[in-house]
Amino acid sequence: MTLTAPPQSVIANAVTLSGVTKVYGRGSNAVLALDGLTLDVRHGEFVCLVGASGCGKSTLLNLIAGLDRATGGDIQLSQDRAPTLMFQDPALFPWLSVASNVELPLKLRGVPKEERKKRVAELLEVVHLSEFAKRQPHELSGGMRQRVALARTLGQDSPVLLMDEPFGALDAMTRDLLHDELERIWTQRQLTVLFVTHNVREAARLADRIVLLSSRPGRIIYETPVEIPRPRRIDSTEVASLAAEVTDRLRQEVGRHGR
Repeated sequence: MTLTAPPQSVIANAVTLSGVTKVYGRGSNAVLALDGLTLDVRHGEFVCLVGASGCGKSTLLNLIAGLDRATGGDIQLSQDRAPTLMFQDPALFPWLSVASNVELPLKLRGVPKEERKKRVAELLEVVHLSEFAKRQPHELSGGMRQRVALARTLGQDSPVLLMDEPFGALDAMTRDLLHDELERIWTQRQLTVLFVTHNVREAARLADRIVLLSSRPGRIIYETPVEIPRPRRIDSTEVASLAAEVTDRLRQEVGRHGR
């Protein structure tokens, strides 16, 4: 497997996956997690990956992020800067303030102090947390902690954002508000987003395109563009209808795998 960043003029897609395979273990203990997965993600596109637990969604994000190596196939990125990966757990350092948590990756990259201060202030303004800069993580709600994690992620200035169920642990109202925030930031910054979720309505609410993976080994078995005009509401008839269609496909796959 190769992980390369050819010139932007050569590749029109932000991420190109060609026949990507991932096997864990060897011999009789080997587990095929991904099987020849091919996917193109266009610049500025918001793609949601859905599928049953264990279908390889998170594995795929880890491979694209460079945290793991594929067993076979090819992953191409159109930018030199590695994608940024955001998890469900905000993983904030409890002994650091909100501002210091956001500043940390900038410090690790060697960004000068004065520039870091300015950048942190800008990032906290983006996620509407400027007045909470000096607070500790335990003083924030779950949704606010996820906003801090998002600000920290954006601070890495990657054009490709990988999100692994970032809102899965939040209540419905908070999740809905963060959908609005994420959509606003994605639009303003012209990011490319690859978003993993178990929540099919969330996928229909956010995505330009929904991609459904099979149960292990992970293969693409269905994908559909989301042509519902933005802005969308998660409780709208159009979103509910598309979510029902994708859920039916998902149920068929889970049922097939269970037999």
